[in-house]
Amino acid sequence: MTNKQSQYAQAGVNIDAGQHAVNLMKSAITATYTPQVLSNTGNFGGLFAIDNLKQLQSPVLVASTDGVGTKTKIAATLNQWDTIGQDLVNHCINDILVQGARPLFFLDYVASSQLIPEQIAAIVTGMAQACQAAGCALLGGETAEMPGVYQDNEVDVVGTIIGVLDKVNLLDGSQIRTGDVMIGLPSTGLHTNGFSLARAVLADLDLNAKYDPLDGTLGEALLAVHRNYVHHIDQLRAATVDIHGLAHITGGGLVDNVPRILPQTVNAVIQHDSWKNLPIFEMIQKLGQIDIEEMYRVFNMGIGMVVIVPQEQASLVQSTLDETYLIGQITDGDGSVVIEGY
Repeated sequence: MTNKQSQYAQAGVNIDAGQHAVNLMKSAITATYTPQVLSNTGNFGGLFAIDNLKQLQSPVLVASTDGVGTKTKIAATLNQWDTIGQDLVNHCINDILVQGARPLFFLDYVASSQLIPEQIAAIVTGMAQACQAAGCALLGGETAEMPGVYQDNEVDVVGTIIGVLDKVNLLDGSQIRTGDVMIGLPSTGLHTNGFSLARAVLADLDLNAKYDPLDGTLGEALLAVHRNYVHHIDQLRAATVDIHGLAHITGGGLVDNVPRILPQTVNAVIQHDSWKNLPIFEMIQKLGQIDIEEMYRVFNMGIGMVVIVPQEQASLVQSTLDETYLIGQITDGDGSVVIEGY
């Protein structure tokens, strides 16, 4: 057995390193376990009891899978791995949140050409921290070491989230109507989209240096953790806000994501100067000489979530949450987004 493992290691796969990584992250994972988790770390399959779903009138499971894209290359350059796991979980939570779902559990996949236990443990520990903050269990996952498939010093990070909602509370955009207003919730930066363009524009700069107009280093601005909006939406529901629609602003920006929830009889008219522009986007646009229309198609431009509510409830939303922007309104149209003012 020892000889076989040695030959396997010579082929590029270190079983002992994999087990060491599991040991390093185990306590962080188990800290996310809710009473519904019936399995332990290392089981073949994660077990999650759904008895409490009986409390719902018509329970609906909602699932989503996503990754963090080439943001991993920024993490690799800086050798800072504690944020991209948080990015992944928060991105996935927001994706099911817009349909009205709350997260139940999360599954992860982390792969590389060479398994470095401390690196993998930092990534998964970040996932666990984000799960715990959202009341979501990190139920299971896979750590893969695949030399010859992944390039050296590259890491691939993917996750799947399962959530639940009561069908009567499904948000599908059908309640959106002319006269509604759009409230923007601020992002922390790029979140997890647009990094291929950002890296191309910023390739010659030092990630550890400070540049105007950034408050900190360039690396800090790029690795700013993707914001989780689940608690924001919980606050709005507790305040009895009548939410007509939610849009998570990811790849495609406001231009492509808001139409995903619009009826074909309305348009979303957005005023581009109605919120605080983040310095990182100013920097990317200026250095890359990128057309403003493309900026709005690639990046979130400082708005991570759009909440659509009746006009008379706009003040209630803004008094309930700490930082919001009234960014536009719903008009008659054909299901499109119109950005005015640039």
